Amino acid sequence: MIKEQLIEIRRQLHQIPEIGLEEVKTQKYLLEIIQSINKVFIEYKTWQTGILVFVHGKNPKKTIGWRADIDGLPITEEVISDFQSIHNGYMHACGHDFHMTIGLGLLDQMTKEQPENNYLFLFQPAEENEAGGMLMYEDDAFGSWLPDEFYGLHVNPELPVGKITTKVGTLFAATCEVQIRLTGKGGHAAFPHASNDMIVAGMSLVQQAQTIVSRNVNPVEGAVVTFGTFNAGSATNVIAGEATISGTIRTLTEEMNQLTQIRIREIGEGIAKSFNCMVEVSLDQKGYVPVINNKQTTENLMSFMEHEADVLFEEAEVAMTGEDFGYLLSKVPGTMFWLGVDSKYGLHSAKFEPKEDAIPFAVEHVSNFLKSLDN
Repeated sequence: MIKEQLIEIRRQLHQIPEIGLEEVKTQKYLLEIIQSINKVFIEYKTWQTGILVFVHGKNPKKTIGWRADIDGLPITEEVISDFQSIHNGYMHACGHDFHMTIGLGLLDQMTKEQPENNYLFLFQPAEENEAGGMLMYEDDAFGSWLPDEFYGLHVNPELPVGKITTKVGTLFAATCEVQIRLTGKGGHAAFPHASNDMIVAGMSLVQQAQTIVSRNVNPVEGAVVTFGTFNAGSATNVIAGEATISGTIRTLTEEMNQLTQIRIREIGEGIAKSFNCMVEVSLDQKGYVPVINNKQTTENLMSFMEHEADVLFEEAEVAMTGEDFGYLLSKVPGTMFWLGVDSKYGLHSAKFEPKEDAIPFAVEHVSNFLKSLDN
């Protein structure tokens, strides 16, 4: 695939973003491209809206995996272009259209002739909302196609086109979504003694939760507890009898994530006792464990990219970004890395506008790396 073909594929995919496990049009389009790469040594199968493409090697000693996520986000696009999203209220604001296009380009490059080893190309659904990698693994979607080593990338708007970064060990954080509901007795503002004010209770909970990081987390470790929504009340003269709060936990280790979850539950129970109310705490981590890069595979990739012409390689710093590829890397050794796409606006922004030159750049240099593993 030449540059113009890759960019056209990206623009077609960009127009049809779909949220996790609803990527029907996306899957159909991907299958059309995959089927056009017609080689007798290529086999594929689907799992819900995902696709697994297996390239049979001539004399395989291992199976090398490449993963690309395919879902979009429930964000209304604000970038005006000839290829903006035609799905109102949805957008590829996290660069998964880039990930898919690069995956197709790599499949094309790696099948110009039959490789020695086996290769698996995974087009994975539901990265953003349902931890699709975990769902596929737990449902045995890979079967005998499970790779011996797994690789994947994520676009980075803060890096210039041409730069690749990664590191050994933890690259991205473990995440957990938090939903809290406080229920008490509402009433008239003039009679506060006859009510349980859930706004005050909720405020106390949010404030106390901030002490988890300051007083329960080792200062040399990383953790974030952020509440993004707080909904309560209906009128200026009514004491709220219910409050709902939602947020996220981000930690650099799974152990710290579990500790933070325990402390949020304990604080919620304490608030319920203090304010004589009911509390429901829902903690949903799914498969969003830390992305931990294997030492051997990562050092190999780092060494290769350091010597690859036209690649600006740099060791990455750990980020509090969440990524469900961490679940697959907890089962199969492998590496995730950042790819620079130089956007003025960041990931998950309605104005996210990555530079398309990063696509042919990635296909060229990542395919060179994958071919270097074929021995």
